[in-house]
Formats: sequence, structure tokens, C-alpha cells
Amino acid sequence: MTGLRGLPGWTVRGCSLRDVPAILAITRAGDIAALGEPDWSEDEIVATLTAPNQDPAVDMWLAFDPSGAAVAWAYLDNPQRGARDNVEVYGTPECGWPAYGPLLDLALPRVAERARDAGHAGVTLRAGTLAVETAYVAVLREKGFRFVKRHARMRRVLTGQEQAPGGPDVRPVRAGDDAEMRRFHEVLESAFADTPDYQPTSYGDWRAALRRLPSVSFDEWFVHLADGEVVGVLQSADQAVEHNEGWVKNLAVLRPHRKAGIGGALLRTAFAAYAAKGRTSAGLGVDLTNPTGAYELYTGVGMTMTFAADMYERRVTA
Repeated sequence: MTGLRGLPGWTVRGCSLRDVPAILAITRAGDIAALGEPDWSEDEIVATLTAPNQDPAVDMWLAFDPSGAAVAWAYLDNPQRGARDNVEVYGTPECGWPAYGPLLDLALPRVAERARDAGHAGVTLRAGTLAVETAYVAVLREKGFRFVKRHARMRRVLTGQEQAPGGPDVRPVRAGDDAEMRRFHEVLESAFADTPDYQPTSYGDWRAALRRLPSVSFDEWFVHLADGEVVGVLQSADQAVEHNEGWVKNLAVLRPHRKAGIGGALLRTAFAAYAAKGRTSAGLGVDLTNPTGAYELYTGVGMTMTFAADMYERRVTA
């Protein structure tokens, strides 16, 4: 535990799995203030603490105010050790905001160190925030970050009457079939390769990341076949289960097969699967600059935007 520079009486230290309850309380307090509802789950906190290329003792920081209460949390995220790192800072709305700047000051030299360790001359560091989080936006600008783009979180209410399109072309993934799982990963990589933020992930790293997750519901993963070959995939995540929501983590269709209704068929199949389990909504996140027309696809299946998050970035030299 050390002092937090610029804040007399405040302290800061690295994190461990013992801090999950404190971190969850901070993120949920911030979410409720900004969104009106909690967004983080306990499983997501655990997954973040145990992510690849992550040492929570030095890549995360928990800040305590003079009373000893944990009021702010920051972490870095770069599982592929790529040329883009990410920093996130959360604080309780009542008293966590003074720690934003000092926590970023701790993160920046660590980002440079991580870049050197990965063999990069420098990295692009990104930070996300909601437009309503004006205190954090001001700190980001002060630290040299500039606005880049906007993401949207989308949701569709499920009535329980959702029906999958049916037919032999869409079915759950055969998770025990290594060849099919390799093809699933190949479609993900190929489909996202033409997006601005693509960072390649090897099959081995992808499977290792799945093994680290607290749970994976493969019965909510679907493939779409054309002439017997997988050309579209939908990967769900269990992160929103405690909110009684199905979550679409990735939807990918190979370029030659786009605009043929495959994405919509996969989404409707997932919605029906979520509803059959009693989920009351389906959600996902989308980059509003995605060139594939994803936003229009999602609105076309009845999803609406619940909030937008802005992305800022700056260069950090190793």
C-alpha cells in the first residue's frame, strides 16, 4: 500500500482475486450513476483479473480514500500483447472521481513498460467513457487523449414467444469437434479482419481464453452452413446471465456470404435460445463505425440502443 500522488491521505495498491467484492461494488456504483443499472457482473470481474497478459498486482490499481474505503479501480487490458493497449478507470460517484488522474498517472508508465516487454516501440492506448462522465472526459483530455469513435450497447426485450428460423442451415456448434471449433475461430478471424480494430488471435490463445472463463454455454453458440461449410457464427457469453440477459459476444459472417440473411438468422436463433431459458432480454455491443452495416442489422431484428460509449486514445512511447 502506497500513497496516491496528489491526494493526501489516499492510498493505492495492486489487486488480487480477494478484491472482487470491492471492485464489483465500485463498478456497480458507477454504472448505476451513469446508466441507471449495474452492468458489470462478478464473473466479468474474475475474468478481467485472470485475463491473458495480465498481472493484477501491477496492471491493476485499487484506490482508497482517507477513510480507508475502496473508491476507485483502474486496470490495463491487452490480452494479445498487441500494439494497442486499453485502460479503464472506475470510481464511486460520491468520492472516487479525484483518483481518476492519479490512477492514469500510474497506468501510463506501466503501459510503456508492457510495450517494451512485448517488443513494441510504442502502443496506442485507448480509454472508454460515457459522454455523461464529464469529470473523466476532462481528465482524459488533460492527459493527452483525443476522441476517436463511439460504441453502442443494444438490447431487445424477449417475450418468450421468439422462434428460431429453423432448417438445416443453422445449428448449435459442435463444441467437442476440434475441427469445427477451429473453423468457428477461422470465421471469426476472417470476418473481423476488415474492421478497423482487428487484432489477430491464434486458435491456441482463443481456446486458452475460453478455458479461463467461469462458464461457457456452448448450447448458445451457433453456426450457419452453406453447402456444408460453416460461413457464419454467433458466439454468446455468460457475462449477462445474472441480469437475466442473453449476450451476443461475437457475430461474424464471411464476406462472400453477407447480405444474405445469415446474420439475422443467427441472431433470431440465439434470441429463441435465450428466451427458452427464461431470459428477458438479449444484448450486445457494436462499433458504430463498423463498415459491415452491423448497426442496421441489429435494428432490423428489433434491437434498440440503450446507451453509447465514447472511445479516446493517445500514443504511449515505450
